[in-house]
Amino acid sequence: HSPIRELAMLSILSCGASAYFVGAPLPQQTAAAKLGSRSCAIDMSIVKLGTRGSPLALAQAYETKRRLAEAFPDELGADDAVEIKVIKTTGDMVLDKALKDVGGKGLFTKELDVSLLNGDVDCCVHSMKDVPTWLVPGTILPCNLPREDTRDAWISPSGKLPQELPDGAVIGTASLRRQAQLYAINPTFKCVNFRGNVQTRLKKLEEGIVDATMLAKAGLNRMNLEEHITAVLEWDTCLPAVAQGAIGIQIREKDEKMSRYIGALNHEPTKVAVDCERAFLAALDGNCRTPIAGQAKIVDGELRFEGLIAKVDGTTVLRTSRTGPLSDAAKMGTEAGEELKAKVGGDALAFFGEGEVLPEPKSSVTGVETDGLGGYVKGEYAMDESGKDPGFAKAQ
Repeated sequence: HSPIRELAMLSILSCGASAYFVGAPLPQQTAAAKLGSRSCAIDMSIVKLGTRGSPLALAQAYETKRRLAEAFPDELGADDAVEIKVIKTTGDMVLDKALKDVGGKGLFTKELDVSLLNGDVDCCVHSMKDVPTWLVPGTILPCNLPREDTRDAWISPSGKLPQELPDGAVIGTASLRRQAQLYAINPTFKCVNFRGNVQTRLKKLEEGIVDATMLAKAGLNRMNLEEHITAVLEWDTCLPAVAQGAIGIQIREKDEKMSRYIGALNHEPTKVAVDCERAFLAALDGNCRTPIAGQAKIVDGELRFEGLIAKVDGTTVLRTSRTGPLSDAAKMGTEAGEELKAKVGGDALAFFGEGEVLPEPKSSVTGVETDGLGGYVKGEYAMDESGKDPGFAKAQ
């Protein structure tokens, strides 16, 4: 511990009060006023919340901040009681390569992990489908917020559904899961790398460099961008990614203060479904190099799960399903994964093979420097770096 932090801890003990994060800007009445007439100036709990800087990530971070204020109005109700800290990630900086070629899912979380373990932030807010199945030691993920629509959105000026696109159509998606299911529909499709935050990908689509793209409907809903959706794809057409549409909050192990705050936000039905799906993914050693899909939902008090693995070229697609009690969520996911693993001779990675994502077609931002927020340092592609609430609709 640094001398400053030890001095702060002594002050906390002498006041018998909760901690204020050392180094944060001093509040101007706001948070202190919430605590009434207590006499100690350091007598408040401040939460530093880490997030990526894309518009969707910020919307999710501010949604978490609002929920904390609602759950703990006396402690976290003031506007400055929860500070949003934007952390740029490698995944938001390197957009010209497919995720599988530059390290996979951890590219969106490793900088956040470091900040959490270093104590720079108290919690991190993630899109759960970006979180690796194995968390960094010393951290836990005890909370999922209420889940949004989990399905994929089809966006195309050329066809109302994938089946309506002509042979040879170019579809922008860096997801091997989406690619495999699209090739199963029409093997003449050409899937190309298509990365960046939601706004960036929509702008690239408007440039006409691809005939269609696919995005998680959850993100479009959270940002009031539903008008761009051509169709919503049901599970039998394109089974969504594990944990798609779910927000997760990660904290340090044995952090009692944050366990109390974050635990109060957990939405158990979402957590049960996500735990089932992530167990399925873990059983298959899944990552961004593997076309795996899995979805669980509660129907009439039971948990129903559907899982899928596929060859990257779509020539083989294997499905499985389970129904069982909520208490067996992780067990169901694990058993479903083991079933499919057994079907491919016990070596899922050999079954998947080496997937290829073709390079992105040339656009106005080809070769342009990225901004670390899922956009580019050019015109309308550049994102607001202020870290302020983007002002999207509050999730219900």
